[in-house]
Amino acid sequence: MEWALRSAEPSDVEVIAELRATVMRPDLERLGRFDEHRVRQRLRDSFSPQHTSVIVADGAFAGCVTVRPAEDGRRLEHFYLVPGLQGRGLGSAVLRTLLEVPR
Repeated sequence: MEWALRSAEPSDVEVIAELRATVMRPDLERLGRFDEHRVRQRLRDSFSPQHTSVIVADGAFAGCVTVRPAEDGRRLEHFYLVPGLQGRGLGSAVLRTLLEVPR
């Protein structure tokens, strides 16, 4: 699979919020904490295009990753992949690439 990271734009917020809701739903439901509005709004409230990259695989939206600077390095804040692409090595490849980037 061909993939790349691109800088997020403010207009990406809704597709990312929807992906977050999809990915987190099973765990939040299991915990009895799924809220249709809140799961999306929390992403909207913290969305930072300057720290977020969109993952594009085979020309289509595949997920996102947000890495913020921290006092002791960087902090991984959000990392979501489209469910159909999970378990295929894409997430590992993205993380390897992020770890190679100098601080």
